Amino acid sequence: MSPTPNRRRTVAAAALSAALLAGLTACGSGDDEPAASGTGSAAPSDSAAPQANLTVLAASSLTDVFKTAGAAYEKAHPGTKVTFSFAGSQELAAQVKQGAPADALVTADTKTMDGLKAETGDPAIIAKNRLVIAAGKGNPFKIDELKDLADTKVKVVLAAPEVPVGRYSKQILDAQKVEVKPVSQEPNVRAVLGKVEMGEADAGLVYRTDSAKSGDKVVTVEIPDEQNAVASYPAATLKQSVNTEAAAAFVAWLSTPEAQKIFQDAGFQQP
Repeated sequence: MSPTPNRRRTVAAAALSAALLAGLTACGSGDDEPAASGTGSAAPSDSAAPQANLTVLAASSLTDVFKTAGAAYEKAHPGTKVTFSFAGSQELAAQVKQGAPADALVTADTKTMDGLKAETGDPAIIAKNRLVIAAGKGNPFKIDELKDLADTKVKVVLAAPEVPVGRYSKQILDAQKVEVKPVSQEPNVRAVLGKVEMGEADAGLVYRTDSAKSGDKVVTVEIPDEQNAVASYPAATLKQSVNTEAAAAFVAWLSTPEAQKIFQDAGFQQP
């Protein structure tokens, strides 16, 4: 028996609906894909890195250089936003262990990073730094070498021993047999520098790059290489990241010539 007219119309309508649905599905795999997929016709980029909103935990001494680096990365990777959270490396490590939502980590020493192997990908050294003495404005105590910090008339501020710059400070002072009794021990290098800038301390040990940013607020006293310590900055992705590919792309970019020039212009040494 032949189908009735009503039956034929029902079948035709079903077929048309199926065709339209297939067409919409095909369109959905093109320009309307989310930006994070790295496909579509979004603004051109010099990298195939997926787009994402990245959160990077970074050592305090990277504050200025990462503002420049982050802007450069976003310009080269339209659709990607990089937000930094700066603190002492030991504070960052605690945040990672507590599961803070973040995508990458950069510390001011390898020891802190090594303690987070279960939480990070393989780290890569992206820059190095050295210590200097930051003396108060005008350097009234005429400090010109490490042993001058032992003078009890000089108020010296250091970073706490669990902070990378604090460990480096202890290392170089012990090696030169210079005994210093700090008036305070700070949670990060920026806090040390701030005390000297505000006149609350006469001198402190900080990274060269931080002291350089203070202008005439402090006097930078160089420490000879043979008496100094080298600070290494490892960067790694975090396993808890929800933007794994984008985080890996950013960490890899930090070792590129473009990023390395930014670090060197800021006074950091090559890794």
